[in-house]
Amino acid sequence: MQSLINLFKFLPEVKKPLEKRLSFNVKLKWTLIILVAFFILANISLFGLAQNSLERFEYLAIILGTDFGSIISLGIGPIVMASIILQLLVGSGIINIDTNTEDGRRFFQGIQKIGVLFFIVFEACVYVLMGGLQAVPGYAGIVIFQLILGGLAIMLMDEVTTKWGFGSGVSIFIVAGVAWRIFNSLFQFIGASGENCFVDFANTPCAGKLFVIIQAVIGGAPKEALSAISAIAVTILIFLAVVWAQSLKVEIPLAYERLRGYSMKWPLAFFYTSNIPVILAAALVANIQLFASLMERWLGHPTFLGTFSQGQPIAGFAFWLGHSNLLEAIIRGNLQVVHVFQALTHLIFFVCFSVIFAIFWVKTSGMDAQSQAKKILASGLQIPGFRKDERVLEAILSRYIMPLTVMGGIAIGTLAAITDSLGALTSGTAILLSITIIYQLYQNIAHQHAMDMHPMIKKMTV
Repeated sequence: MQSLINLFKFLPEVKKPLEKRLSFNVKLKWTLIILVAFFILANISLFGLAQNSLERFEYLAIILGTDFGSIISLGIGPIVMASIILQLLVGSGIINIDTNTEDGRRFFQGIQKIGVLFFIVFEACVYVLMGGLQAVPGYAGIVIFQLILGGLAIMLMDEVTTKWGFGSGVSIFIVAGVAWRIFNSLFQFIGASGENCFVDFANTPCAGKLFVIIQAVIGGAPKEALSAISAIAVTILIFLAVVWAQSLKVEIPLAYERLRGYSMKWPLAFFYTSNIPVILAAALVANIQLFASLMERWLGHPTFLGTFSQGQPIAGFAFWLGHSNLLEAIIRGNLQVVHVFQALTHLIFFVCFSVIFAIFWVKTSGMDAQSQAKKILASGLQIPGFRKDERVLEAILSRYIMPLTVMGGIAIGTLAAITDSLGALTSGTAILLSITIIYQLYQNIAHQHAMDMHPMIKKMTV
């Protein structure tokens, strides 16, 4: 234990601000600086990287908040992996760390940082040595070194955002990546052939949906226009549906035992486990497809896991976990029965595994009824009209927590799968992630702005 604490002193760390609470302008400044740095790093290509089929990483890149082929190809993967593993170990009681104390939190953060550093090195080696990011012969070590540098940069940028900005770097990077992909889907003026469509707008097809609509109207191509309009419409509808579902919650009335007349409500959101289940389900699909493509490349022939063409699965297990754009296929008149069955298997997989991961996360991360009952009683709260007993409170919470966990997992898995199959501007998982994160950032920024505008609120929250 003491040797680990001594090791923590040598780990790279971003110093905390001296002020207890930073102003809105300071937090905004550092958040924007990190965002600009993220986009700059995302456009620095890896030196020594061979010709790779990077399209196969597109699904994984969205979840990891990165751009494969750049120096930050690892993205938030090492941070998320270390965080999830450590949280599950602590939540399940395998590792006993009391995060309610200052020393416990420091020890937790130190262990987490060691885990992040391990996964940075491990993932960099795996990607290059297994051919995921194939290097030019003789440059494998250089590519691995660049990936490690990029991973360290992301780790420190996340720490800067957490201590000096709004939210966390992990959230900011995911939203930035999703926003950039949606912007590209709407306004990309470089066509599939690599030519600038503005040079010859009438004859060079654009990739951005808005420009596609304009070209289709000018050229009299109704199917092209309808396909682009449907992608934009589906994205907007899914955004509105998720925003509405995000506002759904069950509120448990609570009262302070020592302060009579003062009460509050304990909110249990409909998406009780937030976006964790769909992240894990999407990551599982992405990793299965990635592993299947690496196995095909390594063995030199397809396996039952999948057959790939230009980085996309066309047969096998990976194909049935994937999705096709049903709406576009209907518009163009080339819908096949296999596409419908693929959409069904994609939907079933996402729903089932979202529910499984939601239940697993609640049981192991301290979100179950028993853990929540302990937290409520430890805060000096109780439900009015009921005896102050942990078993009573646990029984009441059990009526809501497990049903919300299952229903929320079904809903978030269904939304993600339907969005994928209807061909939105980006994946359903990406849209769900971005909306949830933006909603949390909005609450954080609104709270910070309120404290800056009204000093009395600041005094009450210190």
